[in-house]
Amino acid sequence: MANGNNGPVNGHRQRKNKPPRYSAFSLFRHGLSHSDWPRVWRTHPLKQSYDVVIIGGGIHGLATAYYLATNHGIRDVAVLDKGYLGGGGSGRNTAILRSNYLTPEGVRFYDRSLQLYQHLAADLNFNVMFSQRGHLTLAHNDSSLRTMRWRAEVNKLQGVDSEVIDPTEIKKLVPFLDTSENVRYPILGALYHPPGGIIRHDAVVWGYARAADANGVHLHQNTEVTGIDTRGGRVTGVQTSRGRISTRVVVNCTAGWSTLISDMAGVDMPVTTSPLQAAVTEPVRPFLDTVVVSGTLHVYVSQTDRGELVFGASVDPFTSYSMRGSLEFAEGLAGHVLELMPAISKMRLLRQWAGLCDMTPDYSPIMGPTPVEGFYVDVGWGTYGFKAGPVSGEAMAACIAHQRPPKIIDAFGLDRFTSGQLVGEKGAAAVGH
Repeated sequence: MANGNNGPVNGHRQRKNKPPRYSAFSLFRHGLSHSDWPRVWRTHPLKQSYDVVIIGGGIHGLATAYYLATNHGIRDVAVLDKGYLGGGGSGRNTAILRSNYLTPEGVRFYDRSLQLYQHLAADLNFNVMFSQRGHLTLAHNDSSLRTMRWRAEVNKLQGVDSEVIDPTEIKKLVPFLDTSENVRYPILGALYHPPGGIIRHDAVVWGYARAADANGVHLHQNTEVTGIDTRGGRVTGVQTSRGRISTRVVVNCTAGWSTLISDMAGVDMPVTTSPLQAAVTEPVRPFLDTVVVSGTLHVYVSQTDRGELVFGASVDPFTSYSMRGSLEFAEGLAGHVLELMPAISKMRLLRQWAGLCDMTPDYSPIMGPTPVEGFYVDVGWGTYGFKAGPVSGEAMAACIAHQRPPKIIDAFGLDRFTSGQLVGEKGAAAVGH
């Protein structure tokens, strides 16, 4: 593939532009006055053609653009978002990171993402506030405990730090958990995953956006895609609310509307969309050092660096594009959290919200080329897309540059739904944030 600005692609290149660095004095001066703060990314006129057009300005779209530029020298790239960057699923998730999945394919994939997250702040020269504090998935019955042991063994075979621990060890990690036996949902054990943690989702989005912009990528907000042009079974362009763009490569990196975008190219997706709600409390002194998940109670909770407790549950039991919270969710969530930690009953819930989750039949994503030449997809992320942002961008960039899927995403192709080679991740992805 040719790069419109820098000639043909010939492997990794040293990027020409880097995000600006500041001295300690300049940072102090910027903190006193906002008047001379530089823009995080620039605004460009919409060109009539690009080598690559990426639809979706969340973490997946921005990471794909960044790695296209830095790893493969493809800089004539446009990222289009109908709203603002990070305004979709990337700004509505609970920002929990882990790699303790159930299938070997899933474990390898998410572990690579966790490795990229570990040095992402240095790579982007932007503090993404990654807190690697550990991740606990609780087991309340014998069946759940067997699944945790199964996951632990799969994780260990893939070199991922993960083990099943007993209630005594759980109590040491999270003293506020009720690990007594005289409760409705006794805690029999947990899958403990030390590398897991939380991150600031907006910082990740801004870091990727700034670094992509510094490498020549054009970021276009408030630019809605209204159609995808094809001729002879291949992509020729994109219709937008600001005019037409000629291109030979289009990447669908949307969440919630992924089926609508794919339909524009004539590609059917086995995806359903459901809301996922979350909520946050008032800030209190830090007391929860790990991420806690209960699949039985359909709840997960973590504490931010500012002291708020962030809660989530499973997706709503219906398909919808609604992003409003509900009283039913808040009541059910509060009851389930108090089953685990009765001592926090006096904390006040400040707000709740919802995001859209694209669910596939096997709870694994759909990545790679499609029957329409030049049309690529990175969709179907369910409740776990933010964890996969870096590795998805890296893999999709390689897929586009080399015109074939890299091994790490071979199992996630669209054709698996016709061949029957599914990647069943429900046991680790349904509520296992």
